[in-house]
This record gives sequence, structure tokens and C-alpha cells, in this order.
Amino acid sequence: MFEHQSYTQRVVFGADAGRTLLAAEVDRLGAQRVLLVAAPSARAQAAALTASLPMAGAVDEVRMHVPVEVAAAARRRAGETGADLLLAVGGGSATGTAKAVAMTSGLPILAVPTTYAGSEVTPVWGLTEGGRKTTGVDVRVLPRTVVYDPSLTLTLPVGMSIASGLNALAHCVDSLWAPRVNPVDTALALEAAHALAEGLPRVYADPTGPDGRSSTLYGAYLGALAFAGAGSGLHHKICHVLGGAYDLPHARTHAVVLPHVLAFNAPAAPEPVARLARALDASDASAALDKLYDAVGAPRSLRALGMPEDRLPEAAALIAEAAPPSNPRPVSEADALAILRAAF
Repeated sequence: MFEHQSYTQRVVFGADAGRTLLAAEVDRLGAQRVLLVAAPSARAQAAALTASLPMAGAVDEVRMHVPVEVAAAARRRAGETGADLLLAVGGGSATGTAKAVAMTSGLPILAVPTTYAGSEVTPVWGLTEGGRKTTGVDVRVLPRTVVYDPSLTLTLPVGMSIASGLNALAHCVDSLWAPRVNPVDTALALEAAHALAEGLPRVYADPTGPDGRSSTLYGAYLGALAFAGAGSGLHHKICHVLGGAYDLPHARTHAVVLPHVLAFNAPAAPEPVARLARALDASDASAALDKLYDAVGAPRSLRALGMPEDRLPEAAALIAEAAPPSNPRPVSEADALAILRAAF
């Protein structure tokens, strides 16, 4: 017996889908006043995509981890413009900001990802206040439609592409032992891990090659689907603490922490870890992950991301408090500190 939660969402995936199909998807949602939510780094792409759309305005500020003041400003902007659709173009921060608006307004979201963040597929929201990141689940924040266009990821710098893709891989690994783990989401997670392990080295070797970008974006989508159903496991709890309390960069933090959570849980979860190894075309999952990290120049150190060493014990206490009871191994404060020190 198992339980599996699925969510209603339309997905369009294809090369050049942003340019050729976005207007039809806006029409399908019946929108007349579209509010763009995009970080400055995505504004040029967004301008090209929205030239023929009925735009009502734009949210001027998008920030990592969605501080509550940023969410409040975006909500005010939605009210001022009379928007009837939120168009999130960019990475997880843009989608997260749109979710903060949808959570209080009920406005639908149309997401056009330009990274491999995966937030566009989940009903999970996150807000940061006073150095603490709070997350929750609300179906109102799930984008109604996602337009995946691999060509929109071509301008994502290689380093950020790798970190974002490894964040997507973290969705896969965490789904193997998340609170609502089930066979359906496990199958999605393993297929996603295989696609990401194939795609990321191609992106690293040839950033403008369409095959690597398509495989990585496909893997990111499936991994996020698995995460949406299975829930947030130990890895994500750790990264939420680190991002919210110490303002560490989201994707790179996930990339750094992932191997250490896998190593911690592997002895207590031999069957799913063996399946993960097979998905990575290897006999040992941790060794395969290490080989992948070497192949793509992955970030390895919390120190390099700006984590203060003297705050590690404080972070460990927060992590032990947030660790899910369903984790394959109990997580003490000492365990959390050991994971952090290894990642540091």
C-alpha cells in the first residue's frame, strides 16, 4: 500500500516554446493584464518574450529566499496594476516571489523557467524573516502552466547551470526518503537522476549544445515532480536553514550539501541508494556522485560560499530541530554538526 499526491498543472516542453507558444498559453488562461515577475538578470529575456502580451507592469525586486518585505512589495504591485496573471520568468527566486503573491491573492501563475530550480512544479512556498526561512504547502501557489524552453537556459553561465542542475539532483535524492516517499515519486526521481547525470556533463563541455540543455531541463522537471509528491527531506531542511539564517546562495548550497547527506543516510537506506547507483550507471552512488562532481567542476565548500565557521554549531542546532522524523537515520545535533563540518 502507498499514497501518492499529484497536482493539476499544464506543462509545455520544447525548443523555442517561449517565443512561439507563450502567447497562446496566456490566452488559454484568459489573461488581460499580465504582471511580470523577473529578476534584473532575466529582464532582457523577459522583454523579448512579453513584447506581444497584454502587460500590466512588472515587479521591480526579486531576491533569493523571498524576504517578507519583497513579498509585500510584490503583493502591493499586483494590486496597483490590477493584474489577472503572474508571469514568472527566471529561476526559483522569481517563481518564489510570484508564489508569495498567489498565496494571498489567488492569482494564477504562468512560469517560464530559465534555470533548473524546479520550484515551478511544486506547491511549496518559502519566505524569510529575521534570518529564518519558513516553508509550507499551498495548492494556490502551484503555477497553472509551465512553459519549458531549453533554449532559454543557454545564457545561464556554466557555473550557475551546474549548481542549478545539482540542486535539481538534490530533489531526486531527497525524494528517496522524504516524508511522503512512494513508488511513483521514486520512479520519477530515478529517471530524473539518470537524465541529469547525462545532461550536466554535456552542459559543462558544450554550454550551447541543445542536447545537454534539454536533458538537464527534462531531469529538473521530473525531479521537481518527485519532490512535489514526496516532500522535503533532510537535505532540504539543512539548506533552508543555511539559506534563511546565513543568506547563502540557494543552488550552490544545495550542490555542496548533497554528497554529505547522501553519505549520512546511505548506511540506513541501502535499497534506495542501490537503485540510485543503478540510475547513475554505477555500483556505488556516492562514488558516482563524486565522479559527476569532478566532471562538472561542482562547488564543494560551504566556506567558499561565505558560511561563517563559528556559526556551524548554531546551524546544527537549528537543523536538528527541523530534521524530519521520517529520515532513515535519527539526526542529533552532533550528527548535524558533523554533516556541516564535512561540507565546510
